[in-house]
Amino acid sequence: DVIGRVQIVRLKPHQVLSDVAREFDVGYDAIRRANPKVDPWLAPVGTRIIVPTQFILPDAPHVGIVVNLAAMRLFYFPPHRPGTPQVVITHPVGIGRLGWPTPTGLTHVVAHIAHPAWVVPRSILAEHAHEGVPLPHVVPAGPNNPLGSFAMPLAWPGYLIHGTDKPAGVGRRVSHGCIHLYPEDIRQLFRQVPNDTPV
Repeated sequence: DVIGRVQIVRLKPHQVLSDVAREFDVGYDAIRRANPKVDPWLAPVGTRIIVPTQFILPDAPHVGIVVNLAAMRLFYFPPHRPGTPQVVITHPVGIGRLGWPTPTGLTHVVAHIAHPAWVVPRSILAEHAHEGVPLPHVVPAGPNNPLGSFAMPLAWPGYLIHGTDKPAGVGRRVSHGCIHLYPEDIRQLFRQVPNDTPV
């Protein structure tokens, strides 16, 4: 099954490619692949941009949250009544980078935390110390918190679906294994997805 359609837009003044990606709720790598000849930072106003807003539904049960890691996209299938159309909500995600893969398998949402503090795992503290960029043991809630304003911990310890303080990383392999969403997308999903939703 396919949802959505590909769109064509023109670059507006003061826009870069990542701005268009966020405006249309697609990830950075997806819009770069769709526009390989467009300079992501210096394209002139009026440049024709292909926006890849057509998506193939994952080959998985259409229940709860399904994350397609290859497509870097999350699909949420809310509960529905038999005989009514199945609704699907989809958003781009940032996923685990090389050496920090996002796990695969079945889990579920265990909690909802608004304005989370980030208790930095020892492995990430060690990595940052090795790179000469030490982190505090706890990053308080606020604009510089990598978890953003909303987080949904999963039953896998240490893994969350959450926002980000660096939206340009959505649609890329940038995390330590967590699933990142644009701030506006996690705000919506946080309200829609109940605890115990399968992932």
